[in-house]
Amino acid sequence: MTSEKNRALLIVEDDLALQKQIKWSLDRFESVTAHDRETALVQARRHQPAVVTMDLGLPPDPDSVSEGFKCLEQLLSIDGDMKIIVLTGQNDRANALRAVAMGAYDFFAKPFEPELLNLTVERAFRLAELQAENKRLQLMHQPDALSGLTTRDPGMLRVCRTIEKVASSNATVLLLGESGTGKELLARGLHEASQRKAGKFVAINCAAIPENLLESELFGYEKGAFTGAAKMTLGKIETASGGTLMLDEIGDLPFSLQAKLLRFLQERTIERIGGRQEIPVDVRIVCATHQDLMALTKEGKFREDLYYRLAEIVVDIPPLRDRVGDAALLAHAFARRFAQEQNRGTLTLSEDAVRAIERHKWPGNIRELENCIKRASIMADGNQISREDVGLELPQSEEVFDTLDLRTIRDNAEKNAIVAALGRVNGNMVKAAELLGISRPTLYDLMHRLGLK
Repeated sequence: MTSEKNRALLIVEDDLALQKQIKWSLDRFESVTAHDRETALVQARRHQPAVVTMDLGLPPDPDSVSEGFKCLEQLLSIDGDMKIIVLTGQNDRANALRAVAMGAYDFFAKPFEPELLNLTVERAFRLAELQAENKRLQLMHQPDALSGLTTRDPGMLRVCRTIEKVASSNATVLLLGESGTGKELLARGLHEASQRKAGKFVAINCAAIPENLLESELFGYEKGAFTGAAKMTLGKIETASGGTLMLDEIGDLPFSLQAKLLRFLQERTIERIGGRQEIPVDVRIVCATHQDLMALTKEGKFREDLYYRLAEIVVDIPPLRDRVGDAALLAHAFARRFAQEQNRGTLTLSEDAVRAIERHKWPGNIRELENCIKRASIMADGNQISREDVGLELPQSEEVFDTLDLRTIRDNAEKNAIVAALGRVNGNMVKAAELLGISRPTLYDLMHRLGLK
């Protein structure tokens, strides 16, 4: 439980003498006051009180309850879990009951007894704390669909938000990114965040299967359809029915199969090889490629009509070299994972190793980084991975300015430095502040100003 002085209480009362009396009676709590509806809403947004005491008769018409009910409704719209205790007159039971029906926690008749009001407020705080704890525990036991993805880069965070937004729809999603950027991880996250998560997630690499076998892998075949077809076999599309099908490296799909895939996307039915029956299939399609599909359409290697069917939602995944601070952050995470897998206890990265990791271009992206740290964790003699273990040099970096506006350059430099520092110290705010040579409150202020979370 939090201490009483840290529990914000909002007192909404237009009678200043009574307002002071209530505040004095409830001096165990950190009270803020308001005398009208507008002030109450401002205070509620600023202090986020768990408990509110309020009078229904508020200016500009204190003899009416209309302003009080408006205030009650708007406070609950700010926070539906807010515990609002309505103070009413002795003969105002009907309005008190109406307030409770609207969502108020309780009502209290004036003139009030301080001990009873204290008890009611204390109970309201305890209930609010229990509900908050319950929500926190529920979130702990309900993992995020993208929990396997580690990033602090603003561009990659925007990609995650896009995935979360489109997950609830049935739109076909096209993931564009270099090899090793995490396309399959995002596709799985999209599936887990969707209403299809109870169904199967099926992935097939269009570049890894020979052209003469790919059609049967996708659409299945009937018994006797060709030599060796001893029994009816479902294809990947039919297997994923009710779930999600990921077509990896869609740019390598043979031109002869593109028309058949297009027909499926239009009709949502398939015919197995050797079959004559149209089979309806309910499946969501997620495609991924490292190639420029638009360029392939201009070269006549990819059907333009298929491209527009696949590209209902296009998500561009930035390469690791463009994700500020993520290389070091991921390196720390991989080092912890491999140390656990190899029963090596604690395994950390030296400062030289982190600097080398930050400056490397990582053409193989996260897959290359993962392999690098795995190899280094095996080769390291002690509990620290050195630069020699990761096998990377420290290249000379050249600063290239996209703009000469000093304010923009300064903001970008501060933002990149903060993200890089957080990645280098594995998210430790105290160590990041020390590394940057500033106080922790200053670091929080800078992060808030620059839009960093």
